[in-house]
Amino acid sequence: MPAEPSPEVDVDPGLLLAYLDAQLQSRHLDLALRWLQSHREGFYTIGSSGHESNAAVALALRPTDPALLHYRSGGFYAARAGQVPGTTPVADVLHSAAASRYDPISGGRHKVFGHRELNIVPQTSTIASHLPRALGMAFALGRGVPGGNTGYPADALVVSSFGDASANHSTAAGALNAAGWCAHQGLPLPLLLVCEDNGIGISTRSPRGWIARTLSALPGVEYVAADGTDPARLLATAVETARMVRTRRRPAVLHLGTVRFMGHAGSDAELAYRTQAEILTEYARDPILATAVLLAQRGILGPADVLARYEETREQVMEQARALPGRVQRLDSPAAVTAPLTTRRVAQVATAARRPGTDRERLFGGRLPEDRGPLTLAQSINAALHDALLTWPQAQVFGEDVARKGGVYGATRGLRRAFGADRVFDTLLDEQTILGVALGGALAGALPIPEIQYLAYLHNAEDQLRGEAASLRFFSAGRYQNGMVVRIAGLAYQKGFGGHFHNDNSVAVLRDIPGLAFAVASHPATAPALLRQCLALAEQEGRVCVFLEPIALYHQRDLHTDGDGGWLAPYPPPADWASTPLGEVRTVRDDGTDLALVSFGNGVPMSLQVADTLAAEGVRTRVVDLQWLAPLPAASLVAALDGASRVLVVDETRHSGGVAEAVVAALVDAGRTGPIARVNSVDSYVPLGPAADQVLLGTADILTAARTLLR
Repeated sequence: MPAEPSPEVDVDPGLLLAYLDAQLQSRHLDLALRWLQSHREGFYTIGSSGHESNAAVALALRPTDPALLHYRSGGFYAARAGQVPGTTPVADVLHSAAASRYDPISGGRHKVFGHRELNIVPQTSTIASHLPRALGMAFALGRGVPGGNTGYPADALVVSSFGDASANHSTAAGALNAAGWCAHQGLPLPLLLVCEDNGIGISTRSPRGWIARTLSALPGVEYVAADGTDPARLLATAVETARMVRTRRRPAVLHLGTVRFMGHAGSDAELAYRTQAEILTEYARDPILATAVLLAQRGILGPADVLARYEETREQVMEQARALPGRVQRLDSPAAVTAPLTTRRVAQVATAARRPGTDRERLFGGRLPEDRGPLTLAQSINAALHDALLTWPQAQVFGEDVARKGGVYGATRGLRRAFGADRVFDTLLDEQTILGVALGGALAGALPIPEIQYLAYLHNAEDQLRGEAASLRFFSAGRYQNGMVVRIAGLAYQKGFGGHFHNDNSVAVLRDIPGLAFAVASHPATAPALLRQCLALAEQEGRVCVFLEPIALYHQRDLHTDGDGGWLAPYPPPADWASTPLGEVRTVRDDGTDLALVSFGNGVPMSLQVADTLAAEGVRTRVVDLQWLAPLPAASLVAALDGASRVLVVDETRHSGGVAEAVVAALVDAGRTGPIARVNSVDSYVPLGPAADQVLLGTADILTAARTLLR
């Protein structure tokens, strides 16, 4: 049965009616989605039935408070839309489930709760992987972003809902921990987390009391429990909790007790894991029934009036649903589907990449980096980051050890001193949170430059790039974007320091993320331009970029012999920035047409060393640096290889799933004739010490492969 009424809690009758209307709309939309599916016009049936009490949260907030919603937050969506005149929530949800072009957020790409005018950021997450982004956005709103304009009111808060089952996922645990971490230090974090607890995840029950104990134990995070079958107290509690988060700028968790009706989704047969008695008992806790009881008790609406309102809403929803079959316009070509990922602003990116900041003399203390003489890769990246933060006032650098220490390898040294703690700061040790801070900060107007300390550390957080960052432009049809540049120190060949966590040579997870731009630095002469191009892509196209920095090349000075200085280079001055083409390969040696070595990262100096050896044998060798691993610059590569008789792809990553597979395929697809071969590292983790040489690609391997190809 519904909870005992709360006569002592005064609630405005108009608010109660708005609450009921949102609940009814959400319930009938669930039924309409199943009707559409039965007519093969709907493709999504995970509903919000039993969760309609989340409408109370929307009514306690402002439409200007950004929301990142659980997939059962249909009541919230309806209530938020009811606060904004002119919106069409019924049509929104129907078109979204029908994969219609008129879906207002994804344009027919997915069923999500999202709407730009409602400040609802679309989330496709089913495992709370949107919580790090929500935390990051609240972090940005709490402390502000460089430039001062977040695009939201100064007292806005972020609300994010999730289910009880997904509260156990590592992304949720990480975000909740990070919220406590911030609260413990007194950092402003206006974040309202709403756990919609129906007690079951598909068929697996949450242990009784587990969610309450977990959520109530977060240090510094206010815990508030609410019952979805007590509408008066829930509405009052939601208002007070929102007020507390808004005014104190501290996080809170609203633990909302709900039920789940009609199974997990349309294909879910509840009787396979729940008894009929259990199911029927839940119906007595229907939040709509609870609202109807309260309205009757307070003399606002009688039972017949509620029923009439129920039927009126049913007809309004079904009238629009019945109009869809046979009339839905859907995405009808690969180009239409991928448009948010492929839309380019080449000229604007090129202009942004060559834009210098003002007052460089002051920033560099009167000694510009281009006047310092030849630099190492780490030094050139450090100078480029200084220039970047000067050019892009909204840019922020953050990660583990990047601020006070200046990075494990010195790449961020001096940045905090030059730009302050608001723009360069250390984070807790959690890659999911680091990327979440970037995701949320970008939505609030920042240009994030997060650092992942080692490539191997990315793998426990990679879904924040695949499922959250790079997907946002796709699932919002470009209405939302979170451009960023993720710097990662990685690849192998470190001497005297290693094991696979510090010598990871796997980049496959980055190369197949749609829309992600992936560049690899190799030389101090070109790394600054690549980094600037990534930042320009992030700013102008909202693109998620990864900038991989080979650790073994950070401090390398020589190429062939000790003291030759062959891997040093002057820093390019702003006058030269316009000369670097965007998204192209670079020919670093062009001695002839007998053989072309195509490589990237550590493979570039190894290829140059092999080219020297081959030159002594009379072989004229060309060396090409790919620079971009995604999207692969195939046309530029084909042009760079014109006239070369043979091609050897030198790939320091593994034989299976390595970069060379894509390069060879691209050349074949382009119709290239002539011998093509590849040489890779072994399919193995990288062991500690000298044993690493047994599995990593070396110059001897490259030389052997080249001589074999030349036979």
